[in-house]
Amino acid sequence: MTQVQTTASRREQQREANFEEIVRASRELLAEGAEISLRAVASRMGMTAPALYRYVANYQELVDLVAFEIDKAATAAFAAAADALPEDDYAGRLVASATEFRMWALSNPREFGLVFANPIAEAQCVRRELLTQNASGHLMTGQMRALWEHTRHPLPQLADLPESVREALLDPLIPAEVDDLAVEDRGLVWLFMQGWTMLYGVVALEVFGHMDPRIIESGEMFVEAFRSFAPKVGLEDDAGRLLALARDRIRQG
Repeated sequence: MTQVQTTASRREQQREANFEEIVRASRELLAEGAEISLRAVASRMGMTAPALYRYVANYQELVDLVAFEIDKAATAAFAAAADALPEDDYAGRLVASATEFRMWALSNPREFGLVFANPIAEAQCVRRELLTQNASGHLMTGQMRALWEHTRHPLPQLADLPESVREALLDPLIPAEVDDLAVEDRGLVWLFMQGWTMLYGVVALEVFGHMDPRIIESGEMFVEAFRSFAPKVGLEDDAGRLLALARDRIRQG
């Protein structure tokens, strides 16, 4: 390696280390209940706000960077929950990851809010991939697809769906690998969307306290959402086991 390459490599390593430090400082501020701002993050890092502009051009880029990295880190925990189950337990792995997502969200409400209640800016963050590269979304849509490829449960038919839905399924903007999915199987994407709506809807209401606290504590609305969604993905006969799996994790806290 030449001297120029070595110098460039060191600079890139330092740049990556600074990005990691930006994320660390931002997460500390969130954990402390403080607001994230360029000035606050720079101060926590011992630098000036103008110096931070070398890494994030504005507040939205800062939020996008931190949200992406938080989601990526949290997804590792969701995947680990699935990996505690056998590789061929496709339904159990999906429920394990989704339940772990709920537990993380309730334990980290400000990080959840930053990642999942933060509007997506039109401009690309210098470090953020496209919206369709969302790590947790890819994990769970991948698990749903693995389940379908194993069971071949019935899918919604495009002809039965509204035109706007058909258009979205043929050119989807979601975190999922669907380019190799046949047109006649694109109903699976509709199930991806419905599944996320169910999961996010219940968890967001719980996280932000828009539900009876006794129901939040018990997790029964989350469990009920799974019960109602199970027939859509061919799991009605396995629902008892899956709901018990979710309840066991919820009881662990």
